[in-house]
Amino acid sequence: MQKKQGVKGFFSKLYRYRIFLLMLLPAVVYTLIFSYYPMTGIVMAFKKYNYADGILGSPWCGLDNFKFFFKSGQAGLVTRNTVLYNLVFIAFNTIFQIAVAIFLTEINNKHFRKTAQSLMFLPYFISWVIVGVMAFNIFSSDYGFLNTLITGLGGKKIPFYTNPKAWPFILIFFNIWKNIGYGSVMYLAAIMGIDTSVYEAAAIDGANVFQRIRKVTIPMIMPTTIILLLLAVGGIFKGNFDMFYNLVGNNGLLFNYTDVIDTLTFRALIRSNDFGMAAAIGLFQSVLCFITVIVVNKLVGKYDKDYTLF
Repeated sequence: MQKKQGVKGFFSKLYRYRIFLLMLLPAVVYTLIFSYYPMTGIVMAFKKYNYADGILGSPWCGLDNFKFFFKSGQAGLVTRNTVLYNLVFIAFNTIFQIAVAIFLTEINNKHFRKTAQSLMFLPYFISWVIVGVMAFNIFSSDYGFLNTLITGLGGKKIPFYTNPKAWPFILIFFNIWKNIGYGSVMYLAAIMGIDTSVYEAAAIDGANVFQRIRKVTIPMIMPTTIILLLLAVGGIFKGNFDMFYNLVGNNGLLFNYTDVIDTLTFRALIRSNDFGMAAAIGLFQSVLCFITVIVVNKLVGKYDKDYTLF
């Protein structure tokens, strides 16, 4: 009897909230088609894929697809590069994006604030292909603006494209430049949500601008900051392929300092046309990212459960 009432109550709720469920339906269908259905392709990581048999008909090969990555001799190098770059990107992007958000909220001139925000937002919409061309026109030994300026001042050209140690700084700069405006939006929204009476009370107590930022703004946006950090950590084993490939390309002289898992996999896929191997590396990255999110979320939960994702 109780079971029948539960089923009846369930359908009653469905009917009652039918309008909201219909509004939600397109998002659910979109997620199922573009997020969950493609996950069936994971089986390619364990198959010797060929076009004739397709994904389901191709023969199983166990863990052979994973062997390429670990026997390539570069697994440790590219994994280290991927993790270290992402750690630096996360740290610098967070610091600069919070700083920009605070800077924009402290500007009293409305027109200047909107102009500055638009100019910082613009790089996000520039393709990495265009950014790669810009980098070449800046750092090229023969045609680059920087070397032209150096030689014009009587100095010697700097061979950036044969100097791998310079590229971590170049990649970090372009990553920050491209993401600083877009990434600051969430922090800007969090700051705008802070009750102005808190700032007024701090000002009455004699707090200056920097003290208000340190004692009010930063603590109040900490939940947003930690959530965004957790989301960013979820992709710590995934390199930004567009950025690395378009800025570095196939310049083997720079690979020791710039090669990441994604670029190594792409080159191997182009040479061998082995989709199973590419799927295996993608699965390897996803599993590591999943484990990282679980571990970091657990550690954050020990500090404060209100800051966790789940």
